[in-house]
Amino acid sequence: MFDGYDSCSEDTSSSSSSDESEEEVAPLPSSLPIIKNNGQVYTYPDGKSGMATCEMCGMVGVRDAFYSKTKRFCSVSCSRSYSSNSKKASILARLQGKPPTKKAKVLQKQPLVAKLAAYAQYQATLQNQAKTKAAVPVEGFSWGNYINSNSFTAAPVTCFKHAPMGTCWGDIAEGVRVEVPNTDCSLPTKVFWIAGIVKLAGYNALLRYEGFENDSSLDFWCNICGSDIHPVGWCATSGKPLVPPRTIQHKYTNWKAFLVKRLTGAKTLPPDFSQKVSESMQYPFKTSMRVEVVDKTHLCRTRVAVVESVIGGRLRLVYEESEDKTDDFWCHMYSPLIHHIGWSRSIGHRFKRSDITKKQDGHFDAPPHLFMKVKEVDAAGEWFKEGMKLEAIDPLNLSAICVATIRKVLADGYLMIGIDGSEAADGSDWFCYHATSPSIFPVGFCEINMIELTPPRGYAKLPFKWFDYLRETDSIAAPVKLFNKEVPNHGFHVGMKLEAVDLMEPRLVCVATVTRIIHRLLRIHFDGWEDEYDQWVDCESPDLYPVGWCQLTGYQLQPPAPQSSRDSQSSSSKQKKKAKSQQYKGHKKMTSLQLKEELLDGEEYGFLQGASDQESNGSASYYIKQEP
Repeated sequence: MFDGYDSCSEDTSSSSSSDESEEEVAPLPSSLPIIKNNGQVYTYPDGKSGMATCEMCGMVGVRDAFYSKTKRFCSVSCSRSYSSNSKKASILARLQGKPPTKKAKVLQKQPLVAKLAAYAQYQATLQNQAKTKAAVPVEGFSWGNYINSNSFTAAPVTCFKHAPMGTCWGDIAEGVRVEVPNTDCSLPTKVFWIAGIVKLAGYNALLRYEGFENDSSLDFWCNICGSDIHPVGWCATSGKPLVPPRTIQHKYTNWKAFLVKRLTGAKTLPPDFSQKVSESMQYPFKTSMRVEVVDKTHLCRTRVAVVESVIGGRLRLVYEESEDKTDDFWCHMYSPLIHHIGWSRSIGHRFKRSDITKKQDGHFDAPPHLFMKVKEVDAAGEWFKEGMKLEAIDPLNLSAICVATIRKVLADGYLMIGIDGSEAADGSDWFCYHATSPSIFPVGFCEINMIELTPPRGYAKLPFKWFDYLRETDSIAAPVKLFNKEVPNHGFHVGMKLEAVDLMEPRLVCVATVTRIIHRLLRIHFDGWEDEYDQWVDCESPDLYPVGWCQLTGYQLQPPAPQSSRDSQSSSSKQKKKAKSQQYKGHKKMTSLQLKEELLDGEEYGFLQGASDQESNGSASYYIKQEP
């Protein structure tokens, strides 16, 4: 049948092929390896001596690895078993789909093609029998179907520097060739074939087998970082068979010439791609490490927590005093909400001392170098002062940017911020942002960028005007020049799909969409939910992930909410939202906030002229419009 089609490292010059297929193609300007036809990266033999099929068990493999002089058996045991007359009859009967009998006679050895055909027929019979059994498929969400049916686009992996392969994704794009399992085959062993990337969606790729041209009938989605995806040439070095799909097996008579012509000059994955994937999924945080993390019941202070588990860089932290380990807190290891032991004391932040006087057995402090570093600031000159006004994302309602006040200036550039009109008397809902945080903005930021600013609760003079409010409260605006003005070339565009943490319930990672872009600030919408549940997140937030991240890391993805679920939960959720809780469920809210950085410029109070809903990547100029 296809015995002989493999990828042994055999010089292609020893096989006949057309002149066209042997032409050298000029190298492409790419960081990905170029497939050559000289045997250095990929070779495809003529099939006369490369593969063999075990006459005992039907296993297909490299001929040189088989036993006996005639290379008829894959192992010594198969060779010995075959010497038994009863075994001879038994194997042939099994290939023909019939049970062996005790009186089975020794039969003549059948041609290999006949054996494989009989085995294929036997497999088809088993499949038909299996279909007759009533099996209820489990309904699940499929990114591939979701993207195909709606013609969606996904944010590229390069947008997520904190995610696996985020910094070394390279030029993986449409047209790149890979070696993948051939599912359109009836052989008893796992075989492979070449496929090309038709479409990319995060880590997921829509693949099409070579030889199908414009036929998309057998296209399939897979995670490009999966263990079954290999660069072209992997089969050659691993001794794995390459077998054309059954649907197109008769399309070409010289598959070698076809592949040489199709693959010469094409791009494939780097040889060490799987190693890079593995290395990028090694995380420095380990279970039993102790950290300081925000107290979700009192935002103004931190507590000691212990790493209970690590999934894809996300940490499940259990507060040290939780005896049953149910009082937990989820965040990414790069979250600005976690710090090394002793951080609170070093900057003057409130800290809840644990009732536990000494470390429990096996617990140890996480090394300080593991935590995300903040930018150094110069607070010697003009700096933030208590009482200054600004705009900030509300950590208890991430869909809102609110009027806020600096309540306390800590060391190393950290600030305690309070939301005007909704602060607790004891300051327990103040929250800590660094001066470089992309979650705080100068006054006027929302107006100039056409974002709805949430006024102080109970403020009656609407519409809200900063100039009037500053005068009424006898306060001043924080100088614009003190805010972070950097905007990275993030690569996000409106409409892109991704997987995002619901920062109000940070253990959940959901199907989401970018709906607005204000410089580096992203508006994240959770598919299937109303706009009121949207959240403002920084473009470099560690709570955003490429499509396919959950599948790659083994984390559970929350699919879009169905209409029935939305209707049933909408009313109760709205009521909860109106009565804003002091409990900070969304640690990542602050994470994303603190990782954000907004471009602003100027020195005096005024409005910034920004680009609302624009994909503004890179630095930009701003103009201050002085209030009369």
